[in-house]
Amino acid sequence: MLKKRVGMALALGLLAACSDAGGLAGGGPFPPPGVDPHAQSVDGLLVGHRLMAAGEYELALKAYLRAAAEQGLNADVLSAIGSANLHLGRLGQAERQLRKAIELDEKFVPAWNNLGVVLMEKGEIGEAERVFRTAFALDSGQSAEIRQNLRLALAKLENPSYPAADKSEFALVRRGNGNYLLLSKH
Repeated sequence: MLKKRVGMALALGLLAACSDAGGLAGGGPFPPPGVDPHAQSVDGLLVGHRLMAAGEYELALKAYLRAAAEQGLNADVLSAIGSANLHLGRLGQAERQLRKAIELDEKFVPAWNNLGVVLMEKGEIGEAERVFRTAFALDSGQSAEIRQNLRLALAKLENPSYPAADKSEFALVRRGNGNYLLLSKH
């Protein structure tokens, strides 16, 4: 009796897999409720930025990767992917992606700033200072966040025992469109 029931369930399952689901699985003339098949997809970068602000770094990375598939690997997308990897503690990946973003667009300020943050995290203060100085120059000194990042790097260079760098963690905070602030957790 049990063999008959299992056999019957298996046969019904195979038949169901071969049948048309009446449009609910996308095979019919009608899309699922609430889906507009003619609507444009949401910008993956925008979704990723919102997820980053919410602290959902892994989901943000996935959104940025979708943006890369749609837009290509431009400087903005690579910088965003690098920022997500920074938050996930993947410093080597973040550094490579940010350097590639800078290769693609030497004047893309957020990539320079984020690279400086990665270098600070890695303890490469001298190079971080140079990178922040470049970001500051490209930004014409407009960003208070970049100015603060540069000050922090200069202070650490002048005084290696500066408290913010004694194995402290740094936090990268998104402040508007493409602007980030490096904060030290004491």
